[in-house]
Amino acid sequence: EEEEEEEDEGSGVRVTPALLKAATGEFSLESILLLRLRGRGIAHLGCLADCSNLEWLDLSGNAIAGLAPLATLRALAVLNLAGNRVASVEPLRGCRSLRQLNLAGNRLRSLRQLRCLQGLRHLESLRLRDPLGNLGNPLCASPAYRAALAAMLPGLKAIDGQRVAGRGSELFRLCRELDAALDTESAPAAPAEPPQPWVRAGFWEPRPPARSAVLEEATRQLGQALRECRELGRRADDSIAQARRALGRRHHGNFGF
Repeated sequence: EEEEEEEDEGSGVRVTPALLKAATGEFSLESILLLRLRGRGIAHLGCLADCSNLEWLDLSGNAIAGLAPLATLRALAVLNLAGNRVASVEPLRGCRSLRQLNLAGNRLRSLRQLRCLQGLRHLESLRLRDPLGNLGNPLCASPAYRAALAAMLPGLKAIDGQRVAGRGSELFRLCRELDAALDTESAPAAPAEPPQPWVRAGFWEPRPPARSAVLEEATRQLGQALRECRELGRRADDSIAQARRALGRRHHGNFGF
């Protein structure tokens, strides 16, 4: 595996300060919090260790084999390495804040290679297989790998996108048991009673709007205010007309004199 890793790193794009600044627009590497470098042909993580405050990192769809620069990223919480050439995740031991890790589509052959993740107390979600993207790892060939992984990393709440603990896990378990029960042959059941409505009669009928004393009083006051405004407007129009007539007579008298 070490020889294979060295061979993989022999060519490919290297992460450089110029690449990071162009991708994020940040002048300082320490200012980068979120970084997306998906599908860029990256084989060397280069100076990625200098992004000491990085919290979210997407490196999916590249040619990465060695993860050594990630060992110093203490703040990293979300890491996507799907679709790479990773055969060892030992450097991730140092990512103490890691919560979500996607390793689907890599070269992990044994669960023993994941024991280094046991010290990550915050790790909640781990993906080794992605059916939608047709991504997996050699270890996924074993049908019992999820159960073994859950036993090895009891803090996980989701494996391959499926809940194994926490809110929602009981629903997944119930659905699996229901599917299994439907697949098995069972004796004919007794005739069921006619279905009964689960809401009371008239539940779906539109209800008359409830009268509100506050709303009625507000409506009355608004109407009264509108009537007063109309009256004030009418008086203003009369006053303007009278003023115009007075000015017209005065102007006409001065013109004749």
